[in-house]
Amino acid sequence: MKKYSHTIAQLESMVDTGTVPGISYLIFEGGEEIRQVRGLSQTRPFPEHLEPGMKYDLASLTKVIGTVPVIAMLKQEGKLDLDDPVKQFLPEFSDDRPTVRNLLTHTSGIAGYIPHRDELPADQLKQAFLTQMSVNSAFNRQIRYADVNYLYLGWIIEAICDKPVQEVITERVLWPLGMDGATFAPDPADCVPTEVQSKRGLIRGTVHDPKAYILGEHCGCAGMFATLDDLAKYCHTLIEDRLGGLLTKETIDEFFSDQTPIPGEHSRSLGWKLLHSRGDAPHYLISHTGFTGTWLILDRERDAGMVVLTNRVHPTAKNQKYLDMRDEIFATYLNELEN
Repeated sequence: MKKYSHTIAQLESMVDTGTVPGISYLIFEGGEEIRQVRGLSQTRPFPEHLEPGMKYDLASLTKVIGTVPVIAMLKQEGKLDLDDPVKQFLPEFSDDRPTVRNLLTHTSGIAGYIPHRDELPADQLKQAFLTQMSVNSAFNRQIRYADVNYLYLGWIIEAICDKPVQEVITERVLWPLGMDGATFAPDPADCVPTEVQSKRGLIRGTVHDPKAYILGEHCGCAGMFATLDDLAKYCHTLIEDRLGGLLTKETIDEFFSDQTPIPGEHSRSLGWKLLHSRGDAPHYLISHTGFTGTWLILDRERDAGMVVLTNRVHPTAKNQKYLDMRDEIFATYLNELEN
């Protein structure tokens, strides 16, 4: 495991340069791992030390840890098909072209502007998303990452299961996998803070994303909090044991292969972004990032992965340096993985 020295140096430099207050990371190959927790959990209003076992706002990692597995299970149970139209489950949505597959792969072309979106109550916000969006020219032609796709997937889950999506995720993913620290309703004292905002003050233990903050348990695009241990458990079981047997081999294969309806090879599977391996045995890795400063990269062929948790939006979300460093770390890790 010494081969990851450059990746580790770059991860550590995120804290050393003040790009993030603190970091919790894991690099693993099979049963071997490198794990580190260091730095601060917050700098404002006063510094606090980052402790092992603290919960992070996972932001969009909620999509692939929670919403995607539930959709996959419903498909396995015959309760939906990837090529079913969205309108079949959400009749308020007016366009009968986009499908569940389009939502999963961000090829739906669904976009639009909702005035005063962050001031609407939950029921009005949901209705606005379902009735004020339209399908643009990107439909079935371009991948355009958008949270609206996973809001719709969450509401499709609710239409089938007759429960709030976050309750379904908890019952069908978090509990069976023993992700004991993962929750949508954490104790703020256990959480790493995110941004300091003029309206909300220091955000700690409530979701950072404004849509998820309004929608609460009815949001499938963000809202999950979890520890490094929780994500380690999720990652190992996903690539080693089909999420503890919750998913079939066929489903896992779909996670690691292009699932877009666009002709040719593209970079999206069911929820995940696909990365190319850098060695003599070409294969796909899967990855996902979260706005708050989180990411996963998983290599099924090598039984390897990287989990990184930071609060890069603390005290402010204006942090381009983090994004630049993240891209460099991705490239370094992929290169060192081959050696």
